[in-house]
Amino acid sequence: MTGKLPFALTREKTFYESLNEWIGDTLYDELTEKGFDCRDEQIYMSFQIEQALREKEVLFAEAGVGTGKTIAYLLPAIAYARYTGKPALISCADETLIDQLVKEEGDIRKLGEALELTIDVRLAKSRNQYLCLKRLEEMNRTGEEYAENVEDSLPDFVYGPASLSEVYSYGERSSYPDLSDGEWETINYHPIQQCGGCDLRNRCGQTIHRSEYRQASDLIICSHDFFMEHLWTKESRKRQGQLPLLPEVSMAVFDEGHLLEYAAQRALTYEVQDSTLLGLLERVMTDGVREQTLQLMEQLMECHELFFDYLSECAQEDGEERLAIQKTVELVSTARNAVRLSNALLEEFVFDSELYVIPEYDLRMVEEYLEQYIFSLELFSDNAEAVDWAEDREGELTLVIMPRLVTDVLQERLFSEKLPIIFSSATLSVQNDFSFLANNLGIEHSISFSIESPYDYEEVMDLTIESLPEDGKMGRLVELLNDGEQTLVLFKSKQSMESFRAQLPEGQLPFTAFEGDRELSSIVKEFQAKQWSAFCSYHLWEGLDIPHDALTRVVIYDLPLPPSDPLFNAKRSHAASPFEEVDLPYMLLRLRQGVGRLIRTATDSGSIHILLNPEESKLVPTFDSIFPVAPKVKLT
Repeated sequence: MTGKLPFALTREKTFYESLNEWIGDTLYDELTEKGFDCRDEQIYMSFQIEQALREKEVLFAEAGVGTGKTIAYLLPAIAYARYTGKPALISCADETLIDQLVKEEGDIRKLGEALELTIDVRLAKSRNQYLCLKRLEEMNRTGEEYAENVEDSLPDFVYGPASLSEVYSYGERSSYPDLSDGEWETINYHPIQQCGGCDLRNRCGQTIHRSEYRQASDLIICSHDFFMEHLWTKESRKRQGQLPLLPEVSMAVFDEGHLLEYAAQRALTYEVQDSTLLGLLERVMTDGVREQTLQLMEQLMECHELFFDYLSECAQEDGEERLAIQKTVELVSTARNAVRLSNALLEEFVFDSELYVIPEYDLRMVEEYLEQYIFSLELFSDNAEAVDWAEDREGELTLVIMPRLVTDVLQERLFSEKLPIIFSSATLSVQNDFSFLANNLGIEHSISFSIESPYDYEEVMDLTIESLPEDGKMGRLVELLNDGEQTLVLFKSKQSMESFRAQLPEGQLPFTAFEGDRELSSIVKEFQAKQWSAFCSYHLWEGLDIPHDALTRVVIYDLPLPPSDPLFNAKRSHAASPFEEVDLPYMLLRLRQGVGRLIRTATDSGSIHILLNPEESKLVPTFDSIFPVAPKVKLT
């Protein structure tokens, strides 16, 4: 049920005029009386958002750290949701940032208590953040202890006789902090699962959770990845008689909005792994399947394995996580043959389904996967606009196919609607120019502003750029971390972080946590509680909010230049000046975000260390002026 507006409406004023007055009264007077800081930058931002709502515009709201961006967009968002009768959507860069937004001491709770508002806020987490009961059953058959422990922790109603009236949501990734990312990825939701035909659907934590967030009246909070998955699947789900992943919303706020492009590309990504198809086909090789169908399955399995043999030979090892593929005649022709066999097999499955010899759930899962498999290999073998590469994931080769550009799709499905959209971040522009982000997203019309942080950085931040010998970075970082100061270390990639970790002598830096060892938000909480003195991450360049003495130093281990991989090479190939148009803007935005992790409140202070090798040191003139304080540069 929609809540009451937090202010009265009269015939003399429009909703927007009343909203404008309420924002001013709340920020200037009511919140200030409750102990909140009165910040001109925050008030300006909130008024600009009201204007964007009035005009149904896209707004780039770039505001420095300490502006109070969250409260600036929460006030108009809550009022607009109640006025329209549809919830406002807040999309965050990832699940960790969602948890920070709704934590006990977060802005939503503080605002609700200060204004005596009951704010109905619900989380819509990505599907891979939920346990899959079918995959858990399969993993339990292998005897893995962690899977047995998870099964033992399930609510009684999952397998017991409890009434569905006693059902409640469960199974989120954050509920299993001790599982490594690798372990979680064996039991979480996977796109090949056929949720619609699952006999455990009504007791599935993801299904239960989805029915809960659909009832939100004020705010729905999700990740960029989940929003994009919703956007891409919305029409197809409707055609299949299913509800879209998210309900209709009144407006959208993209917090850390500069990362939306990458989420859009990930949502349109197709993946093909060697073992997935083989495992699925083996599941449907049951007694009673017709001989012609069995022969086709065996031929497809042989062709598929041959394709991956060729792919392994053609994937070029060049030190990057994404491996470029040299498309040989043999590789492409084998892909096309796999498509031909897959289409023939789908035709045979029509006859087998009438015999009921294959379990319906398994058959639907294989058919769905084959359709995606065909589409993926057709893109790989025939579409020049697609970007493809290979990745080695835990020893298994994976083919990845992604669209080069998402601008046309975003224009059609998101920015053509008269939906007010707010991009909020401390880093949306490159030297006050928003065209880099707007062009990448396909935004033709927008309004924008940029305001500086209210903090006096000269008093609270010390920034040093150090040039070191090629082999000197590791020793310098170890030297810094050995003093026990609360330090966040940012690496440009997972590969860079793991390389540093592999070179560490055993037992050195015992109080250092590494991203990926356990559930990310749990490590963040432990670091904030000072259970770790150092936290190494390749992911938390933006959005991480650890105030006061829990974080007093940030070390940037390498310049966050985009990798020389197929995706960015495709962008470079379509740029007149690749470094200036692709590499440099990406690096500058990332650097500004990384430095922004240090000072989160008016009482924070600390130091930034940027470690450079000789090659990176040549780029100092391109970025030394972007920081809130002049850096001390130590060049060798």
